[in-house]
Amino acid sequence: MRAIYASDPDQSRGRLFDEGGSAHRSAFQRDRDRIIHSSGFRRLKHKTQVFVEHEGDYFRTRLTHSIEVGQVARTISGALGLNIDLTEAVALAHDLGHTPFGHTGEDALNTCMADYGGFDHNAQALKIITSLEKHYADFDGLNLTWETLEGIAKHNGPVTGDLPFALAEYTAKHDLELDTYASAEAQVAAIADDIAYNNHDLDDGLRAGLFSVDDICALPIIGKCFAEVDDKYTNLDPIRRQHEALRRVFGVMVEDVLITSRARLAASSARSAQDIRGLGAPVIQFSDGLFNDLKQIREFLFENMYRHWTVRRMRRKAAMIVVDIFDIFMEDSGMMPPEWKAAAMGDETHRARVIADYIAGMTDRFALQEHAKLTDPNLKS
Repeated sequence: MRAIYASDPDQSRGRLFDEGGSAHRSAFQRDRDRIIHSSGFRRLKHKTQVFVEHEGDYFRTRLTHSIEVGQVARTISGALGLNIDLTEAVALAHDLGHTPFGHTGEDALNTCMADYGGFDHNAQALKIITSLEKHYADFDGLNLTWETLEGIAKHNGPVTGDLPFALAEYTAKHDLELDTYASAEAQVAAIADDIAYNNHDLDDGLRAGLFSVDDICALPIIGKCFAEVDDKYTNLDPIRRQHEALRRVFGVMVEDVLITSRARLAASSARSAQDIRGLGAPVIQFSDGLFNDLKQIREFLFENMYRHWTVRRMRRKAAMIVVDIFDIFMEDSGMMPPEWKAAAMGDETHRARVIADYIAGMTDRFALQEHAKLTDPNLKS
């Protein structure tokens, strides 16, 4: 049964370009489907989270991560009586704006763009789905509903202060009300992202040998989950033991969100999706206790995974590749492919933004190849 504060596709604020309705799909279902069929979504297959693509086939990519976030978000959204299609659309699109090489690539590109408005992956996701995707005859972008665009722009909360250029440019013509919280569905997508990466970073870190099961069993939640597995199963092989324990960690996080969010929603007295936006605080949250436990886990991962010496070496090389490509094209944009060269015609700021769009759209593999072609004298361009 759908909750009274759930987003209703029949009451959507519509699309920037009116298209009429569909006989078989709701407005939010069409949004989700357009995201899945977009070029940006397919490219996520070869964009990585922490490890560079060629380092191993079992590590998460942005695509597998987005699919996992979508699955968690659907579960939570359905249990809370929210609109599953809108939740999934936001969840699947939330990482579209990421550069190659994960947050390392984003940080490097943001540094390159410091004098030209900066770079932000959430703003870039909005730019991709509103202008950079060029497949439809009647408009650039995907022409998604206001609710989906709102959720992508501010699923992590209100966006205030100096806006990233792409956000400011779009909201000047299509106001996404960035100073409020987003719908409950978008908030679910955001917390599903937290759940997914907390769980899969533990799994990927163990697979990569950056830390051991004994190391993480000293952390809150995790040690208890491994103990439950050991009590239930004897002599379980390490891979199955690890999987059984981590799926219980997953379950603890989801159950906590459901209990906490139900209580917050009931206390809010919200009677509509718009009421949720006006509450001034998120309604989809972890409990304080679990939030503090997860903070300890993230601190462990920061020190033992993201700052591991092998990862730091990779991060340094990845940042260098992004900076080199940016600098080379800023010096001579005529070295870019013809369509991008043409798009870069203009003043220095415009050229920098086009170059940033080009780099942000690269996969790890393509960025490595492009860098080699630009810098290795033994390779043909």
